[in-house]
Amino acid sequence: MNQLQDQIWDAVVIGGGPAGLMAAGELAAAGHRVLLAEAKPSLGRKFLMAGKSGLNLTKDEDLVQLLQHYGSAAKALTPMITAFDATAVQDWARALGQKLFTGSTGRVFPETMKASPLLRAWLGRLEQQGVTWRRRWRWTGWQGDMLCFDTPEGAVQIKAGATVLALGGASWARLGSDGGWVQPLAAQGVTLQPFQPANAGLLCDWSAHMQAQFGQPVKGVTWQAGPRMSRGEAIISQHGLEGGGIYSVSAAVRDGADLRVDLLPDLSLAQITERLARPRGKASLANHLRRCLKLGAARTALLQEFGRPLPQDPAALAVRIKALPVKHAGLRPLDEAISTAGGIDWCELDGDLMLTKRPGIFCAGEMLDWEAPTGGYLLTGCFATGRWAGRGAAAYLAQG
Repeated sequence: MNQLQDQIWDAVVIGGGPAGLMAAGELAAAGHRVLLAEAKPSLGRKFLMAGKSGLNLTKDEDLVQLLQHYGSAAKALTPMITAFDATAVQDWARALGQKLFTGSTGRVFPETMKASPLLRAWLGRLEQQGVTWRRRWRWTGWQGDMLCFDTPEGAVQIKAGATVLALGGASWARLGSDGGWVQPLAAQGVTLQPFQPANAGLLCDWSAHMQAQFGQPVKGVTWQAGPRMSRGEAIISQHGLEGGGIYSVSAAVRDGADLRVDLLPDLSLAQITERLARPRGKASLANHLRRCLKLGAARTALLQEFGRPLPQDPAALAVRIKALPVKHAGLRPLDEAISTAGGIDWCELDGDLMLTKRPGIFCAGEMLDWEAPTGGYLLTGCFATGRWAGRGAAAYLAQG
């Protein structure tokens, strides 16, 4: 390939995560010559990290249920997720040779539970479509109409007929989502909403007795913060509480809602009161709780940590168990969050996800101002917006 061809492309996609890969595939399928630029040494690094605990691709829900999990951004995302909903995600993965299964909660996983087989198949298809990629190419902004990159060979400038930015949010910087794209977009006058942690763990200043529980799971409980409720597991860590149960309510906690946990969601207040009112003889309260409620060590530890002094009256203690206030010091730092809220304000984008201030520049994925809980919703949103931006960029190129 000669030097001129290296400098001029039909389309350039910047960012090699799920949204960027999806956009590149759409542009190549439309017959365009596509360059995919990634700042890190390999593609899909955060995607691979997501697969370490089991790659949850989507949630097998109907469209109305699915969209409810995207909060204030649901209206903007509706056409994109309608066009690439949970069924479409599954069909797409199967077309890449992946066998899937749906868990009891509706979460959809590859049978392998890993991201690497899917990513290999995906990259193989993109290669067959003619997508070219460059690794260790960090986008630094524009020089006039030229895209500027820092590369191992030095500064490079590229001209593209259309560009898709899919640079992620501002968490897990070591995997590529460092928010470094904010400055060049702000310099263009693009309105950006500040980044905030989403799907983040909770900081707790534990007392000494909690050390024995570090690493232990808290199961069979319901967490609630404001309107958000999650019946999910959490892990007691040295620094606080981690896990899907906490992540699902963390946005409400971040926004100021009190967090409470129902330690026995399968028992009513009356049932717990009745059990606590049974004669306990000379047994200590701790032993009485263990015998009549079977809370287990982790839940008992949380009750002691957050509920002391424990009421002696059975009815009052039952209320405490059903709505235990969780005392905490806020969310884990932004870079440790699973995902982030904030990013490019929707007012800056047209219906094809093109920046109105930079015609021909499209945006997708976590760069946009949306958030969703874990459980397949994050990946579904990234797939859907990447596909939409890629199709929008292809339509733009078709206009000449």
